[in-house]
Amino acid sequence: MKFKNVFAFIIVSVFVVMALAAAQHSFAVRKEAVPNNASSTTAAYWKAPSEDKAYPKWSNMSKPWIYVSIKQQKVFIHGNGKVQYIMNCSTGVPSSPTPRGTFHVQKERGYSFYNKHSHEGAHYWVSWLDHGVYLFHSVPTNAKGKYVVSEAEKLGTPASHGCVRLSIADAKWMYQTVPFGTKVVVH
Repeated sequence: MKFKNVFAFIIVSVFVVMALAAAQHSFAVRKEAVPNNASSTTAAYWKAPSEDKAYPKWSNMSKPWIYVSIKQQKVFIHGNGKVQYIMNCSTGVPSSPTPRGTFHVQKERGYSFYNKHSHEGAHYWVSWLDHGVYLFHSVPTNAKGKYVVSEAEKLGTPASHGCVRLSIADAKWMYQTVPFGTKVVVH
């Protein structure tokens, strides 16, 4: 009788360990499918900073510049000879691609805009080409300034009309921090 209890205990223990391992694997797979900042499942990732660390202080960086990777759908903030911060982004769709090349942040920037032609707007915009045509900005808003969730959830995949979309927090940091004349490389 004692042998049967020990054997049953071992079998049950093996099943419990297997179930816990499967649950942990399932959680890890779900977590990988969500962008970098997804440590909090209660807040939409398109609202939050892309990384779980503080944004770099611009004045503490030597020769800061910005690299936009169309292939990776990431914006890399460089300074002091290395990457300081990585942001998730959405660049242009194939029918309206983001221009490639070396540019510089222009004087134009603003809190919000709305384009009646494309039926989209955004917050926290900073121009980097054609004086207000190509921008860094937040995920899209509608005519009332409300975020369009279906578009915001595309962050990390090509989805824009050529601008570089960022999370709300990342766009606000860019708007408040990155000065006129900063080099922007898009490739």
